[in-house]
Amino acid sequence: MKHILFVIFLCISISSVNAQTKLNPVAGKKEKINQQGERDINNVNGSSEKDKTGKRKEYDINLYKIITHQRDTTILDTTLTIEKEYKYNYLRKDDFELLPFSNLGQTYNRLGYSFDRPAAFPSIGMRAKHFNYDEVEDVRYFNVPTPTTELFFKTAMEQGQLIDAFITMNTSKRMNLSVAYKGMRSLGKYQNILSSTGNFRFTANYKTKNDRYALRGHFYSQDVLNNENGGLTDVGLADFENGVAEFTDRSRLAIQFTDAENILVGKRYYLEHDYKIFKQKDSLRDSNLRVGHTFNYETKYYIYNQGSANELFGDSFVGRDLRDRAQLRKLSNEGSVSYRTKTFGDVKFKANHTKYNYFFNSILYINNNVLPNRIEGDVIALGGEWRHKIGGIDLRADLLANISGELGGNYFKGQAKYKFNDDANVEASIVINSKAPNFNFIINQSAYTNYNWRTNFDKERTQSLNFSFKSKKWLNADVSFTSMDNYAYFSGLDTSQQITPLQSTDAITYLKVKVGKEFRYGKFALNNTIMYQNVTQTGDIFNVPEIVTRNTLYFTDQWFKKALFIQTGVTFSYFTEYNADGYNPLLGEFYSQNQQKIGNFPRIDVFINAKVRRTRIYLKAEHLNSSITGYNFFSAPNYPYRDFIVRFGLVWNFFS
Repeated sequence: MKHILFVIFLCISISSVNAQTKLNPVAGKKEKINQQGERDINNVNGSSEKDKTGKRKEYDINLYKIITHQRDTTILDTTLTIEKEYKYNYLRKDDFELLPFSNLGQTYNRLGYSFDRPAAFPSIGMRAKHFNYDEVEDVRYFNVPTPTTELFFKTAMEQGQLIDAFITMNTSKRMNLSVAYKGMRSLGKYQNILSSTGNFRFTANYKTKNDRYALRGHFYSQDVLNNENGGLTDVGLADFENGVAEFTDRSRLAIQFTDAENILVGKRYYLEHDYKIFKQKDSLRDSNLRVGHTFNYETKYYIYNQGSANELFGDSFVGRDLRDRAQLRKLSNEGSVSYRTKTFGDVKFKANHTKYNYFFNSILYINNNVLPNRIEGDVIALGGEWRHKIGGIDLRADLLANISGELGGNYFKGQAKYKFNDDANVEASIVINSKAPNFNFIINQSAYTNYNWRTNFDKERTQSLNFSFKSKKWLNADVSFTSMDNYAYFSGLDTSQQITPLQSTDAITYLKVKVGKEFRYGKFALNNTIMYQNVTQTGDIFNVPEIVTRNTLYFTDQWFKKALFIQTGVTFSYFTEYNADGYNPLLGEFYSQNQQKIGNFPRIDVFINAKVRRTRIYLKAEHLNSSITGYNFFSAPNYPYRDFIVRFGLVWNFFS
C-alpha cells in the first residue's frame, strides 16, 4: 500500500506542476480519424513545452517509445480499440487462452499453451502462482521526451480494487527512469479466497552521447498472496449445480477448509551493459565491436500455511500449524562479445555462469532415510546470437548449450520475419529446448506425508514449429506444432487432491491453430477468434479443449462534436468440454486428472467503453447469462467460475 500511495502522489505532483501544459495538437491542426472511428496516434501530438525563446514546442506521440527486452520498439498507444478491451484485465494482456478463477488475483486454468520462449534452466515451479509474475523478458524500458504517466484502475470482485500506477521520464536525452506499482486486493464471493498481490518495478535505461557505453537494468519486487479453501465439498458442489436459492450467496457454500493460505514472493536485481571498443565506418563497411556483461540475481520463496491438517491431502506429521517453505536463490553472470557489420549483421558470442541454491529449512527422516533438503550447484553454458536483415527479411537466432553442471540445458531458437506492407506481415520460428524439470518436481518437503519426494527425472525435450500471419485486411492466423518428450507433470491419484510427480515415457504431439478476423459494416464490427487444438498422447496427461472461440459484436461512434469516442458491444465466449487440470493449493500447481470434465458453457459479456481525450473509461457486465444457462460453469474441478458481476474502471494517460 505504501508503494501505491507513493507512485500516485508522484504522478499527481508532476501533473500538477505542469497543469498549464497543452496536451492538444498544435492550433489549427485537426486530429485525423481512421476507418475505425479512432484517433490516429500517428497524427496526434503527445505533449508540449516552451523552448529557450519562449515558444511552445510540440512533441509527436511517435517520440514516446517503449522498448522490449529483445530491443524491439513500439509507440505509446492511447487509442480505444477492441484489442484494448480484451487487455483491460488483471494481467493487462489478452487472456483468450486462459480461464480465470472466481476471484481476481487467483490463478488461471489454461485453454491453450505456447512453447515459443525457451529456457535452459529450471524454474522454482509453483506454476499456478506465476501468471501475474513478470520475468526478465516481460520488463519494458522507455524513451520519452517529457514525463509520461499512466493510471489504471478497475474494481475487484468484492471489497477491493486493482490499481496500476506508472511514470517514466528522461532526465536527459540519454537517461530514462521509470517507476511503477500494480497492487490488488479482493475478498471474493466464496469463503476464504481473499487475494492480495503487489508488483513494484523500477527501470533505468542509459546511453552515452558518443554511443560507446549503454546500460539498462531493473529492480522488481513481486508478491502473490492467496487464501485457499480447497474448492467446494461434495455437498457444496451439489448445492451449487442445483441452483439452490439459499446458496446464490456463495459465501454459504460448503468448502474444504478455511484456514489455509499460500504466498509467492520474488525479488530480482537485473543489469546489462556493454561498451563499444571500436567503430569503423567508410564507404565499404560499417562495423563495430562491443563487449558486454549481464548480471541477474533473483530470490524466490513459496510458503503454504494451514492452521490444522486436512484429510484432503492425506496424513501429516503434525496436526496443527502446518508450514511448508521452499526457497530458490539464483545468481547469473553472462559475458559477451558482439561484432556488427553490414554484410554479416550482428553476431554475439556469450558465456554464462549460473549458481543456484534450492532448499528447505528442515531435515526429514522417512523410513530411516534422510530426504535431501537442498539442491545447489553451478552451471556453465556457451552460446551465441545472430541478427540480420536480408532482402527485407529480419532473421534472428539464439543458441545456448550447457557444458558443465547437473541441471543445465540447451536451446535453439531461429526466427524469420517479413513485412509485406503496413498491413501484412508474416513470421516463422523453430524452437528446440532441453532442460531439467522445475525444482519442485525434483525435490519437495511438506508437513503432509505424501508430498515428500526426491526424483531422478530425465530432461524434458520440446521441439516447436510456429507460423504467424497478421493482417487487419485479411486475417490473423497462428499455427504451431509441438513435440514433447519426457514431459513432467503432476498426476491426480484419485478424486482427492493427493498428487504425485510423474514423467511421460511416450512422446506427446500438440497442434494449435488460431484464426482471427474482423468484419466491419459502417459503425458496426464483428470480431472473431477461434482456436482448434489436437493432442496425440497415451493417457490423459496433456489436456486442452478442442475448440475455443470468442466473438464480439460491437458499435463505435463519435459524439458531442467528436469529443467523445464510444465503443459498446457484446462478447460471446465458449470452449468445448474437456478433462481440465485440477488445482492443488498445497503445491500451487495444476495436476492432470480424468475424473471430472468442465466446459461446454457459454459466457456472455456486455460492455460500454468511452474515450475522452486520453482517458479511457470501461464498464462491463460480466457473465450476464450465469443464472440463465445453468450452474455448470467451472474454472477447474470443484472450483466454480465467476457469477454475473458489473465492474468498471479507467485508464488515464497524461503527459507533462
